[in-house]
Amino acid sequence: MPMTDSSSAPIGRRRVLIAGSAAAATVSIGAGTAATRPEAAATGAGGAGDIAPAAHAICTLTKQLTEGPYYLDHALVRANVTEDKQGVPLELALTVVDRDTCTPLNKALVEIWHCDALGEYSGFVGNNGHQEPDNGKFLRGGVLTGTDGVAKLTGIYPGWYRGRCIHIHVKVHTGVTLTSDGSFTGGNEIHTGQLFFNETITQAVAKLTPYSTNTVPRTPLSSDGIYGNGGTAAGLMAVTALGSTPSAGYRGTLTLGIDADA
Repeated sequence: MPMTDSSSAPIGRRRVLIAGSAAAATVSIGAGTAATRPEAAATGAGGAGDIAPAAHAICTLTKQLTEGPYYLDHALVRANVTEDKQGVPLELALTVVDRDTCTPLNKALVEIWHCDALGEYSGFVGNNGHQEPDNGKFLRGGVLTGTDGVAKLTGIYPGWYRGRCIHIHVKVHTGVTLTSDGSFTGGNEIHTGQLFFNETITQAVAKLTPYSTNTVPRTPLSSDGIYGNGGTAAGLMAVTALGSTPSAGYRGTLTLGIDADA
């Protein structure tokens, strides 16, 4: 089901407070003063002390963005999507909430897919000008949320391909059935979007191997036609460092406000 960007996403009446630690990722309903808190933004790119996690996130409808041309319906259920791909470690803690009630969604399947450090997608290797082994499955997979609405996934920081800034694709499904072969069936697809990174962090990662060997010009976040400067509503994550250098990796967090009745 293809999705298109929308610049007029409605804002819910309630907002949530998200704990700064992705390990906790606890959602609580904000009332009164919580309704006036601004959106959080990622900052910095150096050591752990230079990147402040989001103190608060707004419970609002997260924009639906295009699925893009590289989706494969493998329905893989796994928390670590890395396989043998080299790159800067990346942890994701994505909290799914009902945008009308701010209630965390339990057992929602959060699925991600993205390119490797050379900008190549599994199943489509060569489209970005680099030849490498292609098993059709690397950097693809998803997990169920817990009662706190949080889905935790592990992979690598994405690379880039021609015409797009660095991003991760995401879908949210409800009502799925897990199967014994490590996949899922059925359910309803209720959200398709993308996750984005602060440009300063991307600049630091792009200097590292193997990202530095990507021969395709990189499009910055500010020039990306799909992100459109939409902040957290369009998928801009709060990102914290896992160590004192970029090579140690990062943790990205975001609250996805979903229309659970879609």
